[in-house]
Amino acid sequence: MFDIFEQPWTLLGAAVIVLFGVFTVRSVFPEKQRWWQLLIPAVIAVCALGLDFFVQTDMEAVNAVIDKAMRAVEDEDHDALAQVLSERYRDSYHNSKQSMLAHFKSELGRSSVSKNTETGLLINLSGPTATAVLFATLVFDKESFIARNYKSFLFVKAKLDLKKQPDKKWLIERIEVLELDRQPVNWGSIR
Repeated sequence: MFDIFEQPWTLLGAAVIVLFGVFTVRSVFPEKQRWWQLLIPAVIAVCALGLDFFVQTDMEAVNAVIDKAMRAVEDEDHDALAQVLSERYRDSYHNSKQSMLAHFKSELGRSSVSKNTETGLLINLSGPTATAVLFATLVFDKESFIARNYKSFLFVKAKLDLKKQPDKKWLIERIEVLELDRQPVNWGSIR
């Protein structure tokens, strides 16, 4: 479905069309030229950019939460990860948000991530819930346990379930690791 808040280019295109219309009218009827006529397409363009900047859609909010979670992993920031996980967080291995955060904290020293790059993201929004399949590349610090003993980078595919909270904030309720280096895995096989 069309959403003007996700498509500022539509209004910018309309501003260009209106600009050509204004130029045409001004050239055909030079006696009707007014300075304010040129403001009409400028106002439309400013409205388009303002809508895009000031109104955050659900899709943009979900993307922002996923980006924040990826930065938290890269920066090894326990508190930042805690901010994007729901209090109702549960997955196939961790039975609570605290369990996931404890696991994250225990792995920080062994597998330092120097770079975390999103290579693909598929999001399916359905009302107050969203499912995202994330494709990412993790590059490990050269001195980390994994880089020294196994490999320096890892391809990851994970499924994230997000839910819109009553305060309109999106939070992650479940993360399931689906693949590592294109091989099927789950949380239990990683530990």
